[in-house]
Amino acid sequence: MSYDHSIMLNLEKVSDLEFFRRFKEVKPLMESIFLSRNIPLSDMEHTLLFIDEIQESPEAIQMLRYFYEEYPALHLIAAGSLLEFAMKKVKSFPVARVEYMYLHPMNFQEFLESIGHLSALRQLYKTPVPASAHHVILALFNQYAIIGGMPEILFNYLEAKSITVLPQVYESIWSTFKDDVEKYASNDTGRKVIKHLISTAHYYLDQRIKFHNFGQSNYRSREVGEAFKNLDDAKVIQLIYPTTDMEPPIKADLRKSPRLQFLDTGLINHELGIQSEMLAFADLSNSYKGAVIPHLVTQELISLQTNRASKPHFWIRDKKQSSAEVDLVYSYNEKIIPIEIKSGKTGTLKSLHQFIDRCDHPYAIRMYAGEFQITQSVTPAGKPYYLMNMPYYLGTRLPEYIEYFTDRYK
Repeated sequence: MSYDHSIMLNLEKVSDLEFFRRFKEVKPLMESIFLSRNIPLSDMEHTLLFIDEIQESPEAIQMLRYFYEEYPALHLIAAGSLLEFAMKKVKSFPVARVEYMYLHPMNFQEFLESIGHLSALRQLYKTPVPASAHHVILALFNQYAIIGGMPEILFNYLEAKSITVLPQVYESIWSTFKDDVEKYASNDTGRKVIKHLISTAHYYLDQRIKFHNFGQSNYRSREVGEAFKNLDDAKVIQLIYPTTDMEPPIKADLRKSPRLQFLDTGLINHELGIQSEMLAFADLSNSYKGAVIPHLVTQELISLQTNRASKPHFWIRDKKQSSAEVDLVYSYNEKIIPIEIKSGKTGTLKSLHQFIDRCDHPYAIRMYAGEFQITQSVTPAGKPYYLMNMPYYLGTRLPEYIEYFTDRYK
């Protein structure tokens, strides 16, 4: 859709915020905004109004319902970060009058489109991906895995054609998130805990965490839990809880230790200082104790959730003699499909085999650096199953591939 006019308001600018401070009714507000841009109010139907950083004005958020009721012909987009905190100050939110969309860092498909590699993108959309395209797409994905999907990072990378200009941009983005989230801590201790978590949490990318004394601190479980909740609400660091379910619906077990999921893998690579060494790897599966690619595939799955804020799950079995942990599980057609993200021989998939031995279907997935193939395998306990081996650049296409897999192997 195209528009004859566009009005861009950024509520971090005092002049734009002043509209919502001065006018409490929609009609004079709209008249003032359109007049300031020299656009006739009669052209409203052909005008896009974009309100950025709307979290700076609870009044603007609350007024969205009246825009809808009084000016239904107006096309309006509002965007902002940390909206979960801002909406706590809103007295009456416009339920059923606003369509929600969640924005995430760019996924690999969006990355390919941004860099203009449309040939690779067309090959990526094929099911299955042609073997002739594998090495080209894998190299592009490794590039994406190193720098991440933050738009500002990619813009600077494309301008300079080098990652050497990026450290300052990473630092600026991470510092901004830290400063913004600290504003919403309930007290000084809360701010200190948030600062501590942002400074140390990336070192725990490869493991499940405990709240008590997190990051070798003296902070109590309650203090750390509250700080992580604020970070989770802000989507800066999310808590991904495991499930023990073997059939849908998949339910998170909040009594178990969670995993940490950061906003963007590129930011974490920078914080860990591993980007330079990653450049030398053809297979990134072992980067930072094998944690980088599982984190990025999880990020890719989250990026598909544009209309709701649901999280992926991983699976655990806590038994003294046979504990197990599967990287991801995916619910499809009354089945829970286990997904391991690792290289190596199929015989090393111990946790995946434990899941398959206990589930009521024969489907499993391994994501790795190799080419796409589907094989028939048998667990050490003797249960036959089908294993779909997927290149890890297919994270955003998991739903389509699972449908392809289960339809053809019954």
